[in-house]
Parts: sequence; C-alpha cells; structure tokens
Amino acid sequence: MTKGKVTGIISNLVTVEVDGPVSQNEICFVSLDDIRMMAEVIKVVGNRASVQVFESTRGLKTGCEVEFMGHMLEVSLGPGILSSIYDGLQNNLKTMEGVFLQRGQYTYALDDTVEWDFTPLAHDGETVTAGSWLGEVTENSLPHKIMTPFKFEGSYTVKSIEKAGSYTINHVIAVLTDSDGNDREVTMVQKWPVKMPVTCYKDKPRPLKIMETGVRIFDTFNPIAEGGTGFIPGPFGSGKTVLQHALAKQAEADIIIMAACGERANEVVEIFMEFPRLDDPRTGRRLMERTIIICNTSNMPVAAREASVYTAMTLGEYYRSMGLKVLLLADSTSRWAQALREMSNRLEELPGADAFPMDLSAIISNFYSRAGYVVLNNNKSGSVTFIGTVSPAGGNLKEPVTESTKKVARCFYALAQSRADS
Repeated sequence: MTKGKVTGIISNLVTVEVDGPVSQNEICFVSLDDIRMMAEVIKVVGNRASVQVFESTRGLKTGCEVEFMGHMLEVSLGPGILSSIYDGLQNNLKTMEGVFLQRGQYTYALDDTVEWDFTPLAHDGETVTAGSWLGEVTENSLPHKIMTPFKFEGSYTVKSIEKAGSYTINHVIAVLTDSDGNDREVTMVQKWPVKMPVTCYKDKPRPLKIMETGVRIFDTFNPIAEGGTGFIPGPFGSGKTVLQHALAKQAEADIIIMAACGERANEVVEIFMEFPRLDDPRTGRRLMERTIIICNTSNMPVAAREASVYTAMTLGEYYRSMGLKVLLLADSTSRWAQALREMSNRLEELPGADAFPMDLSAIISNFYSRAGYVVLNNNKSGSVTFIGTVSPAGGNLKEPVTESTKKVARCFYALAQSRADS
C-alpha cells in the first residue's frame, strides 16, 4: 500500500510526496494526530500528488502521514438507502453522534443489522452478467432488486442461491462461477465508484415518452421526457428550490433523489422537517419512504460539494438498473461549479471565463449525459430524469455555468426576479 508525507498545504489542497504508485481520483487518508481525514487525488506529477481533503485542514502541517487506499471514491449500494439522509460522501447523517459534524467522523451508509425478506429470482445453473437480477427484497413497499455486482466482467453461472428467507445485507445470497471456474460470493451490498457511470444495460435510446411533473405549466408548455434533462436558472429568491420541492411531491417517478449541493442550511433543514410529514399522492404512504436526500450545505467542506452530485447520480443509476423511474433534483449546480473553480485556481490551472476551469463545459456535459432512459439486459426499462438548478450571480443568464448547461440540457425553465418580487 502506497504511503506519503504532506509537503504543502493551500486550504484543503494538500501536496503529498509519495513512495509508490498512485492513480487519478484515488482515495487516501491524511493523518492529523488521531484524526484520519479522507481525501481524493486530483493531480499527479512525478512523485508528488495533489489531493483535495474533504474536511477542514486546520492544524495540518508538513510531515503528516498519508495512506493511499488503492480505490476511487465509492458508494455502498444495497437495501436500506431509501428514506436516508446522507452527506456528499454517503455518510449516514442520522447515525452520526452529536449535533455538529466532527472532523474525521465517517459512518456506514447502510444498516447491517436489519434482516430483509429475500426472494430468489435466478435459479441454479442460470447464466448471469453484471446487473442481472438475482433476487428481490421489499424496501419501503418498493421492489429492491439484488443484482450481480456491477464490477463483475463477463458471464457467470449461478452455482447456488439462497432460498426465500430473512437475511442481513452481508449474508452471502449467491455463489457465482466465472468462465475460469472460480467461485465469487455475492451479498446484498456492493460498491461502485461515483465518478464512473453504471453501464449495465443493453441500449440507451433517446427518451421517447413524456414524464408528467405534476406542475401544470411545465406539462402544458414545456414538457420533459422520462430520462430527459432540464435545468432551472434564476437569481436568488426567485423560487428554484420551491419549484423543485413541487416536482418532488408531484412528479411521475418511483424514486426521488434530492441533492442539496452547497445550498443554505435553512433550506435543507426545511426538507428534513417537511418531507417526513408529507403524504405521497401516488402511493398514499409517506413521501419520504421513496426519497433519498444528499445533503452538502454551503457550510460543509467545499471539496465534498463536488462529490455530492456524483454520489446522487450513482444512487440514481443503481435504482434505474432495477427497472425503476428515478427523478434526480440537484440544487444547485452553480455551487458545484464554484467548487470546481476553487480547486482549479488552487492548482494554478489556466482559467477560463470568470475563472471557471477551461473544461467546465465538458465536465457538465459528461455529468448530464449519465441521465437517460435505458433498456436493461432483461428487456425491462428504467430511467434517470435529471433537473438541476443554476444560481447565476445577479440573475445573469449569460454567465459560464448557465451557458454551458444550456448546451446539454433539453429543457430550460428560467425564473425571473421581477416576477418573484411581484
């Protein structure tokens, strides 16, 4: 395992001299006394790696030890994600101790003590590939498919699969044999790197049907397709967040993912307070039962802000692979772009317009392209519909984030300050 020592610090950008190989986007831990802070490699030059720390680096000094983990930032995927409130790194905020976030405190995303009623869908001798449905559990009244891990390459034969019964997420529910005769054990939980799209599907056609949002002016004049992309630009206080709340409550979707990316804490607390009490007009149950909240507010570390949108999209792709319709709402992608700008400036990269990274347009395009309607390998379909908000300073819709988003998003819902004020 590669280790290193801190040689330079600029806020949460830390330069590390390494004693072995490291790779782009690899996760490492920076040690300060008895605190281990998670960080991500964003640049490698010779034996020096620049890492962005997902925590405050107050008190960090040169000579501190760094340990590299050999994998990218990953999320845990399995039953128990629905109704959860996570930060940008998928730490479960409900199980964190105390009122305030402690530096270096990380919690597991899932509850490994709960038993789930498992029903097998595959049978012994069946051939499966990554993303194939092996079984099913019921998660908050929704069918949650247990799948062949997305990291598995090639085809596998089901050697054995558990009978129907109650099991925890870490229980081995199937043994798969690869083409070389090696056995691989599969549990209900798997990990996947957030920066890589999940591509376990047969086809990704252009979206072909309308998704009802339940907001009449959208559905009448500017409808969005299921698996489509849209964005809501507007100045502060023009109603972007309120509009997203209306979409979350009314839209024709199985799963709602709310990603608060750099928003003010009071707006996010409003979601925490409001959503658990709301009745779901589609199911008659609580709306929170099919909602996931990714919370990375403006007072949280800026580096984790960038990770939060990728974490949310990966969770959306996971549920899409189960044949479900997912609506992902990100508020606001401007704060994500500002986090990119901050890290780019600290790396002393050549700046683009308004000091944003030169490749801002490509980064936004790559992210939006992960949404979409897909045909799975078993001919079932699923979708991720993505609607982000953009908060241009002074309501200037000609600034780089709005312009870059306009190129890739198919629907454009601009809000006016004058109309909001009136």
